Amino acid sequence: MSRLRTCFGHLHSEGRKALIPYIMTGDPHPDVTVPLMHAMVKAGADIIELGAPFSDPMADGPVIQAAAERALTFNITLDDVFQAVSEFRKLDDSTPIVMMGYLNLIEVAGYINFARRAAEAGIDGVITVDMPPEEADEYVAALRANRIDPVFLIAPTSTEQRIVKIGSVASGFVYYVSLKGVTGASHIDADSVREKIETIRKKIDLPIGVGFGISDAQSAARISACSDAVVVGSAIVKRMAAHQKHNPEQTQRVINDVSELLHSMRVAMDAKPAEEMTKTA
Repeated sequence: MSRLRTCFGHLHSEGRKALIPYIMTGDPHPDVTVPLMHAMVKAGADIIELGAPFSDPMADGPVIQAAAERALTFNITLDDVFQAVSEFRKLDDSTPIVMMGYLNLIEVAGYINFARRAAEAGIDGVITVDMPPEEADEYVAALRANRIDPVFLIAPTSTEQRIVKIGSVASGFVYYVSLKGVTGASHIDADSVREKIETIRKKIDLPIGVGFGISDAQSAARISACSDAVVVGSAIVKRMAAHQKHNPEQTQRVINDVSELLHSMRVAMDAKPAEEMTKTA
């Protein structure tokens, strides 16, 4: 059983939802990535989404674009992503890791070679933002041959027919993009998210994670009430951007700031609604 399936199974049995923080490999400095990954787990993260920097990140807003640019100043490549995951796995063999990247990086490596190396490093799933499900057969076959889950995006504009198509190639979970736009957008509408998730559940028998627009404990709690997971990216990366100097003190500040945000989200997501507390009192 994959780490993702195991993780969602445990959370479901406990009546809890997954908290999935996103960070860019190598941002704000390569030495920060692995310690921060461990700190995020301690702060309440269930799954880690690890970005592979790319020079033309079309789905990302200015905050994560800037993170990719910072990482690229250190010449971070797929090799460094694999190395970071391998290092993390020395101390944590249970937390699922999902790599988020763009098709160009994977095509250059080759589907089979990429999937093999990702599996050897300990990656559990891959989100390839610009891989359409209609063209994904070889890519999905390579990932599944190496027991890696292909995670696909569903947009607010996705038709029921396309949702069914995505469900036929996805595994692990599906990622619902809650807003029409790029990462870092705001004004998430919990009611419209809930309605779309109800439609998705009728077509796909997989956990549903929601990302884009989740920036604080309150929005994380609202979205987790109707989904299986919340994905938090830009709100974390903004905090990391404030600490560009590389020294032990700054590294600890990055860890403390991100951990504080994730802990507040974890507490809010796990809190029982007032009416439920009344029933169980």
